[in-house]
Amino acid sequence: MKSFQVSTSSRNEFISITSKVTDKLNKIGIEEGVCTVYCPHTTGAITINESADPNVVRDMNRKLKELVPSNDSYKHREGNSDSHIKSSIIGNTVQIIVENGELQLGTWQGIFFCEFDGPRTRKVWVKVN
Repeated sequence: MKSFQVSTSSRNEFISITSKVTDKLNKIGIEEGVCTVYCPHTTGAITINESADPNVVRDMNRKLKELVPSNDSYKHREGNSDSHIKSSIIGNTVQIIVENGELQLGTWQGIFFCEFDGPRTRKVWVKVN
C-alpha cells in the first residue's frame, strides 16, 4: 500500500489525482490486478469522471452545493453536516482495473479527490491486489 497527500484550497473542491495514483501504481510495480483508491476522511471523497473538460467537475460541485446546502437545520455541532452528506453521496473508494501495469481508465476519465470541508491537507491510500 502507498499513500500521498492532497492539499486543498477551498471548502468544496474537486482535484485531479490521476497522475499521483499512476505514480504510486508504478512504485507498487504490479502488472495485473485491481487498484483501490481510498479516502480515509469523513468529509472527503473519491470519484472517477470526465477530466478533459473542467466544467464537468465544476457542474458536479455546483449541483452538490444545491442538493446539500451548507446552511440547513443540521444537528451536528461542528457545522459540517453538509460535508458528511456529500462525502457519503460520492463515496470514499474507487476501484480501477490494472492491465500491463496501467490503469484502465476510459478516454476522458480521471480520478478526483473531492474536498467538502476544506481547506485541508488530506491523505489518499492506494493499494493494488
